[in-house]
Amino acid sequence: MNGILVVDKPGGMTSHDVVDACRRRLGVRRIGHAGTLDPAATGVLVLGIGRGARLLRFLEARDKEYRAEVAFGATTTTEDAEGAIVDERDAGGLTSERVAAALGSFTGDLDQIPPMLSAIKVGGERLYKKARRGEVVERAPRRVRIESLALEGFRPGRRAVATVLVRCSKGTYIRSLARDLGESLGVGGHLASLRRLAVGGLGVGDAVPLESVGPAAVRPMEDAVRGYPRREVGEEEAVALSRGRALPAAGIEGPYAVLGPKGLVAMAEDREGSARSLCVVGE
Repeated sequence: MNGILVVDKPGGMTSHDVVDACRRRLGVRRIGHAGTLDPAATGVLVLGIGRGARLLRFLEARDKEYRAEVAFGATTTTEDAEGAIVDERDAGGLTSERVAAALGSFTGDLDQIPPMLSAIKVGGERLYKKARRGEVVERAPRRVRIESLALEGFRPGRRAVATVLVRCSKGTYIRSLARDLGESLGVGGHLASLRRLAVGGLGVGDAVPLESVGPAAVRPMEDAVRGYPRREVGEEEAVALSRGRALPAAGIEGPYAVLGPKGLVAMAEDREGSARSLCVVGE
């Protein structure tokens, strides 16, 4: 079984829990996922089945879309609703206009300090392991890109809540965005809830509930690389590329999908005047 699976992850499960459940349901051992979601978060989690797992890095490189609820007036130890409150301020003076105006300063390229509860390694150890021991260490800022931020809803009050639609690059931490947005408005804030709406070209409309996962839910591997340029080749060229031989350059910038008569053959890239495979998934 080779392909991809788009699951609407429920809250309360880790991404690895979802992978394990799908292994049992499909009877397949080789399954990976593209882009971890925190246990409390819901939404699009893309899994690679069999050879489809080789394509996950191309999905992870694509933009992601989220719907986030930001609660103002309280900062927490984890920068989300799971942590203990460490500071409280009155957010009653906030208006939707002020929040919408503040969002403008968080679009484009920016340096973001990752949260302590993240998988980034500092000193050879992942930050979340340090955080579980109560340690807080200095983290280097990471350059991310936020393509768009839109205010979808606003509920005023001492603990005002904004619903924000986010489109962002790989590596963006939405809980850090919530933290920084609250600080910019002078009242503090944390991530109250998060739902991932899309990874690359795959959205919630493509997703199935975990309880509906079965062989019929597995999608073709080419769905994993939606949005990438495509190149079609004949049987002879498909076999050659799958066996590590180069093809004539396609004149396409960046990675592209190569499709043969039997479907997706590989992801390839033009280098030094020829096309060479980056990852082979078929013949």
